[in-house]
Amino acid sequence: MQLAVMARFIHRRSHKTGLPPGSLVFTGEKQAEQIQITVIDYSVDHLEEKVLTTAREAFTFRDTATVSWIDIDSVHDVEAIQQIGEHFAIHPLVQEDIVNTSQRPKVEEYEGALYIVIKMLYYDEHHRRLEAEQVSLIMGHTYVLSFQEQAGDVFGPVRERLRSGRGRLRQCGTDYLAYALLDVIVDNYFLVLETMSEDIEELEVEVAGNPGQETQRAIGNLHRQLVVLRKAVWPVRELISSLERSESALITADIKPFLRDTYDHAVQVLDVTESLREMVAVLRDAYYAALSHRMNEIMKVLTIIATIFIPLTFIAGVYGMNFDYMPELHMRYGYPVSLLMMLGIGMLLVGYFKWKKWF
Repeated sequence: MQLAVMARFIHRRSHKTGLPPGSLVFTGEKQAEQIQITVIDYSVDHLEEKVLTTAREAFTFRDTATVSWIDIDSVHDVEAIQQIGEHFAIHPLVQEDIVNTSQRPKVEEYEGALYIVIKMLYYDEHHRRLEAEQVSLIMGHTYVLSFQEQAGDVFGPVRERLRSGRGRLRQCGTDYLAYALLDVIVDNYFLVLETMSEDIEELEVEVAGNPGQETQRAIGNLHRQLVVLRKAVWPVRELISSLERSESALITADIKPFLRDTYDHAVQVLDVTESLREMVAVLRDAYYAALSHRMNEIMKVLTIIATIFIPLTFIAGVYGMNFDYMPELHMRYGYPVSLLMMLGIGMLLVGYFKWKKWF
């Protein structure tokens, strides 16, 4: 599975070979036919929410006195991304990173804007598979642009807080909005970990019962998913720490305590991830131990059966040689006596094995 992921990554990157820096080449998987843009424009006593049909409609929200959250779904439309990038003065290298969906989580500061990349994670319980989606945030003085690979996200709580006016979200600027989006993504990691933890508990029951090859495959798959999760989450700690230490005018001192709280959450996610990885490693050892124990039980039974039949085979072999001068050949009751002797020896061995508690 890891080789397949790496092969897809190399194949996608190969499309950019030879192109100059800043060339926009979409490297992800197309998730929708048409780009979707939604805008929430707000202040303390104002809220406007609308769905846009073209990228040009978003241009009017660049220099408003209010705060504008412009959410763009499906970054495969390179032309629309370029239009938005040119109007909002997004650096060409940032535009290139937005459509390149294999970016490592990071934060970069450009003139008048901050660029943040983070992975939004989902867990498919049916297939026991982790799904990762790249989210790019551009934070300006009056706007936050969010770019997602597909429709559907974990930002529902942020939208509800904006609509209801609860909390300080509508009272603060773009830095608090960017923090809120990052915080809800990190909090969603805990839901992913909780679901994966439930899968581990189910596998523990399977291993304690009658594990088979499906159990082994499930353990291996879960271990790979945790590796992917750790790879996605590990840089987030550095990302949030960089935002907290940033001297950018876009990040006010009031927001930094909230960023420290999100940083603590990211550290907790990493700690839980490491704990789950250790649990999966223990689970794998328990599976192999159960497999070895079951094999030993099978071998013990087969060995006991073979041991019982060794003297019986010897007796049958002796009387099966058919020599002329074997006195027992002409005994009238020789056949039943031989069978009774074999049965007696077998019962004697079984009794001895039970006395020794070998089975």
